[in-house]
Amino acid sequence: MKMFMFVLTILVTLSLHGAAAAETSLVAGELKIIGDDFKFTEGPATDAEGNVYFTDIRAEKIYTWSTDGKLGLFRQDTGGANGLYFDQAGNLYACEGLNQRITFISPDGTIEVLADEFNGKGFNKPNDLWIDPQGGVYFTDPAYGKTEKKQDGEHVYYLLPNRSKVIRVIDDLARPNGIIGTPDGKTLYVANPAEKEIWRYSIKPDATLENKTLFASVLCDGMTLDERGNLYTTPEAVQIFSPEGMLIEEIKTPNRPTNVTFGGKNNRTLFITARAHVYTIEMNVSGME
Repeated sequence: MKMFMFVLTILVTLSLHGAAAAETSLVAGELKIIGDDFKFTEGPATDAEGNVYFTDIRAEKIYTWSTDGKLGLFRQDTGGANGLYFDQAGNLYACEGLNQRITFISPDGTIEVLADEFNGKGFNKPNDLWIDPQGGVYFTDPAYGKTEKKQDGEHVYYLLPNRSKVIRVIDDLARPNGIIGTPDGKTLYVANPAEKEIWRYSIKPDATLENKTLFASVLCDGMTLDERGNLYTTPEAVQIFSPEGMLIEEIKTPNRPTNVTFGGKNNRTLFITARAHVYTIEMNVSGME
């Protein structure tokens, strides 16, 4: 694999607010490519030190990008791992799509299966996940490609913090995909790319959802949030929406983005997966803690 970095000559397109937009741009640097020899990159997640872990789904590998800018191989034979997320104890959770399960890897390398069925039937192809402040896990379960549906549809689930039970929390989306929540555990965003929608929900104390609201009508895969509550989405470019759902800025990439997260030493580096490529760009904001 080529491991290199160079600055791309590419424009960051601002929303239509004239000079004021330029003065308040969320973007601080230029887009950089840090790798271009992957099969299909996805699922970036950041550890406590700012290192980013990301998946190459089709190669069944997990790679790392360290805070000093180096790429490394973390794990092979991942079972088609897609979405990743770290908990507060440093365990790396993964949606293993081909294995149809949710797992975590402890800091000592131990792999444990957390969930592999609902109501006695296997999952379709777990795709993305988010861990709430209580340690519960929300995850999406679409059925891409030739995947045989094991469930009666493509839904969103919640694994209780004590790991005793999985409950279904969304059952009315065509193909739920990217998922992210706010650090206070009050709001959940879910992308439904089949209908070019992003939905916002209020999270109830029992982890079920209410107040379903259409946040944006946009095709989206993975998502992340910054410290201001802006939502970063991944249609043909990285589009940034304010908490009110207004498109405020856009970062164009040579290849269509698949997912995003913040990382780096100061949590101000936006890490972008884009099929065979991965990119970084420095920002004027931090990722949401």
